[in-house]
Amino acid sequence: MKKALFTILVVAACVTAKSQTTPDTKQDVLQLKEASFDFGKIPQNRPVTHVFEITNTGTEPLILENVQASCGCTTPEWSREPIKPGATSSIKVGYNAAAEGTFNKSITIQYNNGMVKTMLISGNVLKAPATSAPVNASISLLRQTN
Repeated sequence: MKKALFTILVVAACVTAKSQTTPDTKQDVLQLKEASFDFGKIPQNRPVTHVFEITNTGTEPLILENVQASCGCTTPEWSREPIKPGATSSIKVGYNAAAEGTFNKSITIQYNNGMVKTMLISGNVLKAPATSAPVNASISLLRQTN
């Protein structure tokens, strides 16, 4: 009985030591300062942008392979240059507020050979006025006196 218990403990210790030295998953080295941003109320047909800050927390350069939005109304811009360990970079996300109502869009970051992270933007698009502002009659009077 003691020999069997000793064997089980030795096997368990070997399995534990092996799992500590050979990790099964890649280390996530891309840190987002914020994973989502709410634009709040924005006017229709007025594009808006937000800059997401990212940091490389790893020991090797971070390479952003692709940044893709969930629809054509959202446009991400990012640097193709590797991000050095400990350095920060940014991803600028634009949204063209063409449709009225609430929106929730995702932006997917693909980096370092198969790693993926998602950012979200949201907000509420207010309907644009049907006509432009009325002409100010006072401007005509000012032009006549000068």
